[in-house]
Amino acid sequence: MLYILDRMELTPFVFGKIVSGQDFTNRQAEMERLLQNFNSGTNTVLISPRRWGKSSLVKKATEQSKRKNPKLVFCFIDLFNIRTEQEFYETYIRELIKVTSTKWEERIRAGKALFKKIVPQFSVGIDPANDLSIALDWKEIKKGQDEILDLAENICKNKKIKIVVCIDEFQNIAFFDEPLAFQKKLRAHWQHHKHTSYCLYGSKRHLLMDIFSSTAMPFYKFGDVVFLEKIKENYWVNFIIKRFSDTKKRIDKAQAERIARLMENHPYFVQQLAQQTWLFSKRTCTDKDIDSALENLMLQNSILFQRETDNLTNNQLNYLKALIDGVKQLSSKDTMQAYKLGTSANVLRIKEGLENKEVIDSVGPATEFIDPLFKMWLQQIYFK
Repeated sequence: MLYILDRMELTPFVFGKIVSGQDFTNRQAEMERLLQNFNSGTNTVLISPRRWGKSSLVKKATEQSKRKNPKLVFCFIDLFNIRTEQEFYETYIRELIKVTSTKWEERIRAGKALFKKIVPQFSVGIDPANDLSIALDWKEIKKGQDEILDLAENICKNKKIKIVVCIDEFQNIAFFDEPLAFQKKLRAHWQHHKHTSYCLYGSKRHLLMDIFSSTAMPFYKFGDVVFLEKIKENYWVNFIIKRFSDTKKRIDKAQAERIARLMENHPYFVQQLAQQTWLFSKRTCTDKDIDSALENLMLQNSILFQRETDNLTNNQLNYLKALIDGVKQLSSKDTMQAYKLGTSANVLRIKEGLENKEVIDSVGPATEFIDPLFKMWLQQIYFK
């Protein structure tokens, strides 16, 4: 059964996009830490598995910071589709000029005045307030990289402001042609900035860990490393009950707990299951509503999950089966024989491959599925 939402009815749960206001729950300790770092000019590195609410947390913290300190300017840069050093520089210049200048004429004047060694080509689109494009000649970039990487700091000095540069999907710099050399250039400049600080985060935890936790990497000890944890169950329970109540519906504590536990307190998936349950509930939520919501989610994702499974090797599937069965010692002789995992070295390769495919993640000593719904689908439908 596929539930169709009346288009006039707004659901009280939000997932898959930046959440704010009453849709945002908990994260108070992490929020205070970010606010302190922003105000003190401390660089921040935010690390967690994908869909744990990093972007929403950063956005919420910046909104609070701006209310308290109007001279604190935030520049948001998303490297999601940035794959070259030249694209990075063009995006970096464009976004910095947009947030530190109001009118498009001022933006172009400021952009040209800030550079001596390079000549950026500016163009304005249909919406001058937002559509600003910048093109750079790669030969000039090589001569003027210092000017670009010190741009935020020079703007701060000229305008007597402070800037926090927030870069999402930062791990994508690992895909540039010469990633290590590029990281060295960034670190060499950014570590000396006194009026500019940086908040770096992304959706691929294992890549971020490689960049920030290895002593051999340029960004080792670049700033305050914040490891985002799952929101605790009691906060989810209170949040789910309140959001039902806000829309004149009722769900009891045991049912709210069940939703959080089924989705293993994963922010994205708790909100998703809570939304589906809310849709199935009339005035009072029942256990059957939760069952129907879960079944509906399985149905909606079955094609996606099947495609994901088709892309896994037999060894990787065997490894996931062992995880689902609750096996702790995956490199033990008995486990490797029972699940046909090969050698202990092969087990490590299997794990690394599944992490690269973002199927599993290591959180402390534990290895977990990134998507609890996929885990449930494997358990109940694929492996039976």
